[in-house]
Amino acid sequence: MDVIYQTNTANLLPCVATVGIFDGVHVGHRFLIDQVIASAKMQNLQSVVITFAKHPRSILSADFHPELLNTLDEKIAQLATTGIDTCIVLEFTKEMAALSAYDFLKSILKDKFKVNTLFVGHDHRFGHDRLEGFPEYKQYGESMGMEVIQAKRYATAEFEHICSSEIRLEIQRGNFHSVNSLLSYNYSVKGKVVSGFKVGRKIGFPTANLVPNDAEKLIPPLGVYAVRVQWNNGKYNGMMNIGTRPTLSNDLKISLEVNIFNFDQDIYNQEIEVEFIQKIRDEKKFNGMDELIEQLNKDKVAVLEILSTL
Repeated sequence: MDVIYQTNTANLLPCVATVGIFDGVHVGHRFLIDQVIASAKMQNLQSVVITFAKHPRSILSADFHPELLNTLDEKIAQLATTGIDTCIVLEFTKEMAALSAYDFLKSILKDKFKVNTLFVGHDHRFGHDRLEGFPEYKQYGESMGMEVIQAKRYATAEFEHICSSEIRLEIQRGNFHSVNSLLSYNYSVKGKVVSGFKVGRKIGFPTANLVPNDAEKLIPPLGVYAVRVQWNNGKYNGMMNIGTRPTLSNDLKISLEVNIFNFDQDIYNQEIEVEFIQKIRDEKKFNGMDELIEQLNKDKVAVLEILSTL
């Protein structure tokens, strides 16, 4: 897949495209992109996804703090697995936000990116007022020589409407079976390992303390999780605690600590990726270290049983 940024569009070819945030690149997005690819092949054109470097609402409102399923790099990596020919990354601006739906279709999609056929998702809206819908887009397209097609919607028996917001809710519920199924891959957080309090090492559960790479990435709720850890081209089983360490500290600062099983490498200041498989329990304050250690041993048994089925 070619990745083209907004400033480098001179050599674009006529294409079949779709445009959106595509946070998570979930199964609904993939179903839409499959339609784009199929149409492009029939017309012997390039297939293109047009997305944004940052969430548009974060540009328009300083108070908006997105809880992203993907960082930009993660989104591009997932889009590369779809079979799309090209990903165009737009820098969303207030000037772009002020465009009407017609002007966005004409000046950005048709004239600049040479979109011949545009697939529009069911909930997608263009233009500064967002009042127009598919009938208007289709009419505008006809006036400028662009075919605008309403994409078919993907649904499952459990989820009639699949969207990034629904996946965020499932993450907040700790329901990673649904999350990973809807994403088609395991939800993960990447970050750097930093020095911690080293209490875990003293009680037989050494942990890597993770600082996420992107502050806008959605962190799962407090609790203990069965996880897979990727480091240096290897993958390891582990369990992660997200929380305030209430048994050990009165500090309310949230930390992400992962105990990597059968692992003794020095990974300080290195990047790891933690994939979330299943939530085991909520965070809990125990009556002393002995009770904490007893629970951690039970957690490890539960985690190993879950991960053994993968």
